[in-house]
Amino acid sequence: QVQLVESGGGLVQAGGSLRLSCAASGFPFGSFVMSWYRQAPGKERELVAQIENSGRGTWYLESVRGRFTISRDNAENTLSLQMDNLKAEDTAVYYCHKFPRDWGQGTQVTVFS
Repeated sequence: QVQLVESGGGLVQAGGSLRLSCAASGFPFGSFVMSWYRQAPGKERELVAQIENSGRGTWYLESVRGRFTISRDNAENTLSLQMDNLKAEDTAVYYCHKFPRDWGQGTQVTVFS
């Protein structure tokens, strides 16, 4: 059974940093593309960052490129998202995603000015 458990969300002042983690189990983690999505109140869920199974290829939403870094540890079955220089518009629930249809429960990130 696939399990994705996010942690690391919280309340942070604009300009600050947070590191999200996703502990994965129940599948061969190193064989799958992994992603972070987010959903802000009243908005659709959007893809924030994605990393291919080897970790060498990454993709970022334009608005977070240069501020967020996605990474993975295939030995530890862990996906991470380092978020620096956070802005109020980054406030959302952040979800870990395993292609194609598996989701974590989400972790809230709130950025205040």
